[in-house]
Amino acid sequence: MKSWIKVKLSDLGNVIGGATPSTKNENYYGGDIAWITPKDLSNFEGRFISHGERNITELGLKSCSATLLPKNTVLFTSRAPIGYVAISSNEVATNQGFKSIVPNENTDYLFLYYLLKYNKDKIEGMGSGTTFKEVSGATMKNIEVSVPQDKEEQIRIGKILSSLDDKIELNTRMNKVLEEIARALFRRWFVEFEFPNAEGKPYKTAGGKMVESEMGSVPEGWKVGTVGDIIELSYGKPLKEENRSGNGFPVFGSNGVVGWHNEWMVAGPGIIVGRKGNAGTVTWSHENFYPIDTTFYVVPKMNFGCFHYLYLLLESLKLSHLSADSAVPGLNRNAALAQTILIPDIHTIIDFEIIISSLFSQTRLLKIENMNLIDMRDSLLPKLMNGEIDVSGIPSSLRLKTILSENGVDEFE
Repeated sequence: MKSWIKVKLSDLGNVIGGATPSTKNENYYGGDIAWITPKDLSNFEGRFISHGERNITELGLKSCSATLLPKNTVLFTSRAPIGYVAISSNEVATNQGFKSIVPNENTDYLFLYYLLKYNKDKIEGMGSGTTFKEVSGATMKNIEVSVPQDKEEQIRIGKILSSLDDKIELNTRMNKVLEEIARALFRRWFVEFEFPNAEGKPYKTAGGKMVESEMGSVPEGWKVGTVGDIIELSYGKPLKEENRSGNGFPVFGSNGVVGWHNEWMVAGPGIIVGRKGNAGTVTWSHENFYPIDTTFYVVPKMNFGCFHYLYLLLESLKLSHLSADSAVPGLNRNAALAQTILIPDIHTIIDFEIIISSLFSQTRLLKIENMNLIDMRDSLLPKLMNGEIDVSGIPSSLRLKTILSENGVDEFE
């Protein structure tokens, strides 16, 4: 194994903070400079980020101590919260919630990204403050880490971990495409009325019979009703935080999965609707699950499996506008069930379920693969970052496969 040395983060690159232009000056915002805040990374799933929710102008950049950071800068949130990490895919600026590192010529940016992820807990533990913890620039610069002295070894380590993340991100993009295809099919069938007729031709275009209703011209055999005609919204149950660290079954809140539990409450597949907090969200679960008391779960009134249709229907209704409470946003259950909808004939729904279920099956397989890849990456990260695995003597074409095999993983495509 080649030499590893202890260094300070400031030895690996230039540690740079950020700033916020005055929000009172409209000339500082809406420009061409990408401006990143910790909020932009809160639900960010990838590694490379190109822009945040807002851009700033050149005038805004010059008005404060924000710095234009080059491509491949490693962004690290230093407060509210500490520890989000991303890589800039182009020039960006950040607010004061970052202590970013512009790697020097002896530091590989991918290795630095994984190094900061590996040391997240250590850095977070060095934060201070009464209102919220923050890592100062001086503290960040002086944090000690171990790194390979040879940059080529850094590059090899970065590429191994990056290969796994490349596959994870590809699967995530594929799932988003599949989800958009499912939504497009739903619109085509149940909004544009171009579901296949008996001859396999688009119903409305091919002259399918339409009748008038209070929702306009609709296919014959369809009727106007309410959400409550086809589903019931049942309440989730409380589950303490300490009971959300079990195994096996996902625990759903209004923001999605919030933990795991040893027991399930609802048999999957199923649909979870946000009730409190992030009201009106619609989430899909392939597996048996446990919905907590900030959610509803969907109970179909139809006597056949129609969860895919119901999921896409509820998602299309955008229920968040039915929020009731002012202090804590909450979905008005009665208002949701009273929403007017067009109810197709049962045969059309069954035909749609048969077609759409294959798309959902593909997304499930990709999600399972991603869970396995994430486990691989997270188990390799500490071994690679403390020098336990020697990457120097393995040809690049065989490196990932060899290391995975040596660590109990027999197959990776």
